[in-house]
Amino acid sequence: MAACVESRAFIEQLTRLGLTSYEAKAYLGLTRRDSATAAQVARLSGVPRQRIYDVLASLVEKGLASTRPGNAVKYAATPPERAVGGLIARQREELDARGTMAKQLIEQLVPAFLAGQEHSDPLEYIEVLRDAGAINERFGELQAGTKDEILVFTKPPYATPAQENVEGLTVAKQHKACSVYEFSAFDDPAFVEGVRRFIEAGEEARFVPELPLKLVIIDETIVMFGMEDPVAGRSDLTIVVVEHPSLAKVLKVAFMAIWNEALTFDEAHERFVTLRKKTA
Repeated sequence: MAACVESRAFIEQLTRLGLTSYEAKAYLGLTRRDSATAAQVARLSGVPRQRIYDVLASLVEKGLASTRPGNAVKYAATPPERAVGGLIARQREELDARGTMAKQLIEQLVPAFLAGQEHSDPLEYIEVLRDAGAINERFGELQAGTKDEILVFTKPPYATPAQENVEGLTVAKQHKACSVYEFSAFDDPAFVEGVRRFIEAGEEARFVPELPLKLVIIDETIVMFGMEDPVAGRSDLTIVVVEHPSLAKVLKVAFMAIWNEALTFDEAHERFVTLRKKTA
């Protein structure tokens, strides 16, 4: 048992010096005899016979074994001090070669890297999104990154309905959150219940007959807005994210103008119920 453990340790150490596991096993097997045929080495080492000739040829090439001619070719292990020393020398040569290659690669890459640092897109603060999944993910990131306040024009179609926006509830509890909804929100009881939960979490909510566009303003710095294509006339939205404090402040003025004219939840709900009764 001890010899088996010792053999595994030798094999592991030899593989760390650059040999394959078969090569390490074959060399260890050779050290147990003055010389041995390929078939004998296969039995001693446990290397498959169909692989033993290739493995022994590789050991000879690497200087860890030599051949002894005769009726049957035999193989002998190179003394360990020479064999291991040769492996170390080979690794040093490979390391030196890699160092030289790395130095050349750095010299070639540095000019391109420095040139790239000087190039910037003049519109890199503008991001355009059209895929629904990407829009939802980006909104979630912006919402979660709120530090002070988030102002929202919530207009259908909803990327994430109020009753499903769990992350938004956390933001409403921790920061100033103001949302303006359309009266049509009252057509969906589940959505209305979601709005109630937001209000209970701390959101200030207002309602208007119709909003001009979907809009999010975060910390007077980042703006996210979406509009239908006026030419194609499709309901698909193109969402634009702009990180520009000046634009955010201007749009906040527009937001507050609509906010100040909007109705509270109770006022809007009362009007909705009254209109329902008139049309019933």
